[in-house]
Amino acid sequence: MFLRIFKKIFYPTLAVVGVPVNLLAILVLSRNKCGLSICTTHYLLAMATADLLVIIIVVILTTINEYYFPISFLYITPVCSIKSVMMGAATDCSVWFTVTFSFDRFVAIRCQKLKTKYCTGKTATVILALTGILLILKNIPFYFTKDPIFVFRNVPWGCQTKLSTFTDPIWVGFQWFDKVVTPLLPFGLILLINALTVRHILITSRVRKGLMAQRKNGNNSDPEMESRRKSIILLFTISGTFILLWSLNVVKFIYVKVIGLLSITDSVYILQDVGGTMLNLNCCTNTLIYVVTLSKFREQMNLVLTYPLKAIVQRLSKMGKFSR
Repeated sequence: MFLRIFKKIFYPTLAVVGVPVNLLAILVLSRNKCGLSICTTHYLLAMATADLLVIIIVVILTTINEYYFPISFLYITPVCSIKSVMMGAATDCSVWFTVTFSFDRFVAIRCQKLKTKYCTGKTATVILALTGILLILKNIPFYFTKDPIFVFRNVPWGCQTKLSTFTDPIWVGFQWFDKVVTPLLPFGLILLINALTVRHILITSRVRKGLMAQRKNGNNSDPEMESRRKSIILLFTISGTFILLWSLNVVKFIYVKVIGLLSITDSVYILQDVGGTMLNLNCCTNTLIYVVTLSKFREQMNLVLTYPLKAIVQRLSKMGKFSR
């Protein structure tokens, strides 16, 4: 009961915060004046757009709609089936765009020869487009897993999962494939990428400190390491937040599917609900990370937020001069 009341308060709050926050991030990043490379800007823009779609489709059109508007056109079976495809695609894109960003920063930090060819705006655009298309195609089969709950005046209403999806080997295999693709595989990839990045940083730091110690001019500044610092902080905060907020969802998958503890208990329901709220919360954290870690993002955000006020003041001042 408490968890249901909490969700009724949490999700509207998440929508009120998440939509403007992600729109602000998209607007600021699209100006391309945050001191980031073009490829990094492309990845962050894609992540913000995917997070915004998750807030709109999963939080507003699904969860909030179920709580406050139980009867609406969104529950017509074809609309509900399309919405299930969009929900899966938006969530998958939000997750996998984080993976592609992490790999891009890994290449930029560790693979200097590959960096010039891979870490470009054109490559980022191609990778993001292919990833998005593949994830949309991967979720299309979910449209065919829904049956109407009832038919009223020849209009099918509601979406319930077909019983065949739980018994047909093809559908069972597809559901396993879906859960491995998101979130198990991305979770493992991000952990691996971060581990390799940390290992490379530690080795490089020891080598460069040894070289710096041999210098006789007493200049201990290291411009190359300083230039990497921003990318490293951004990578670790974004990927670390993703790992933290998706961890319960991964634990639930392992607990129920892998270990085989299929009994539906209160603890499983609680784990599922809390995990769901945490992964949806992940769609609002990236903008906060940009504000904390990127000084130029803060500057551009202030300009974007104060621009309407300045425009109004200038307009009023011109009108005052004209009236005189």
